[in-house]
Amino acid sequence: MIHEKIKQAIETYSEELTELRRKLHSEPELSWEEENTTAFVCEYLEKLGIPYRRTLPTGVIANIEGAKPGKTVALRGDMDALSVEQIDKDLPYASKEDGKMHACGHDAHTAMLLIAAKALNEIKDELPGTVRLLFQPAEEVATGAKEMVKQGAVEGVDNIFGIHIWSQMPTHKVSCTPGPSFASADLFKVTFKGKGGHGAMPHHCIDTAIVASSFVMNVQSVVSRTIDVQHPAVLTVGKMVVGTRFNVIAENAVIEGTVRCFNPGTRDHIEKQLQHYAESVASLYGASAVVEYTRGTQAVINDEYSAKLVQKVASEAFGADVLFNEKPTMGGEDFSFFLDEVPGSFALVGSGNPDKDTEWAHHHGRFNIDEDALTTGAELYAQYAWAYLNE
Repeated sequence: MIHEKIKQAIETYSEELTELRRKLHSEPELSWEEENTTAFVCEYLEKLGIPYRRTLPTGVIANIEGAKPGKTVALRGDMDALSVEQIDKDLPYASKEDGKMHACGHDAHTAMLLIAAKALNEIKDELPGTVRLLFQPAEEVATGAKEMVKQGAVEGVDNIFGIHIWSQMPTHKVSCTPGPSFASADLFKVTFKGKGGHGAMPHHCIDTAIVASSFVMNVQSVVSRTIDVQHPAVLTVGKMVVGTRFNVIAENAVIEGTVRCFNPGTRDHIEKQLQHYAESVASLYGASAVVEYTRGTQAVINDEYSAKLVQKVASEAFGADVLFNEKPTMGGEDFSFFLDEVPGSFALVGSGNPDKDTEWAHHHGRFNIDEDALTTGAELYAQYAWAYLNE
């Protein structure tokens, strides 16, 4: 199951792996702007002699062709950064770009996949099949995976595997359980229209501050009172813009939020209930409502066979105590669009270490990773591909 040459190669390249991650961290690029990152990946693959093609506008698809016929397994690493200001500017590899930061670990994912590719390329004469490498743009805006699928990323692929560095888990731990892993992530926007007027004459007006407040309070009962308690769901109102001045009755109100769940039926139900609640509350006060509901990522549901193979590979590569049972998260991940096309799984690799101050939440300005986790991720990528192709 475990290829010793892969393990030895990853260990040999551990310093290079750290250097790659730090370079990428210091040069963050936002979603669909990963031009330099794409060029860097292409240049690295060229040096290894691995054929590739660029996707448009950014991103890379590459293939390591084994000497023997067989299946095709895809490995995915995302590349984009976030609009987050790095707080720890004294780090030697701190972001050079104001207001941009790799605050979610995608720099690590790219670096780990590059080193995994280097190790796999060295044993390609032994590979029974093909390893496809997907360096994906725009995960943070949930459109990169879908676009790569359109451009042929998973054509001919039998299985796909992805990794996410996870600061909420101890360093080196690996979690990959069958079933739900990440929730679907949708956006909604509700616009209420009332009748404005003087703050001293509310009887002549329809106050959307009251309408919007009523909606925010009442819509929470969609989850607490209309959904099966065994189907987890979150409905969060994150933004409310109401009114223009302290003594003017608000004529307009705009509310924005997100919906997270795992069950497709629950997702459909919440979308319908948002429309119902908005229209009902608006009608109660004599206002009108327009609801815009945008579906984002699908839920990430790990294939049982693939997830158990990850567990087996991790146990044999790092020892049985490496396995960790991380509960499903309500966070979103557009890896789901790959899983809509082919079976596979998505693993979490722990990088949280209190001694190194790497337990900050993802998307926080102090987010950082314990770089000791990089070799775990890189080897897991490579050993999974080897194991799957030899199953």
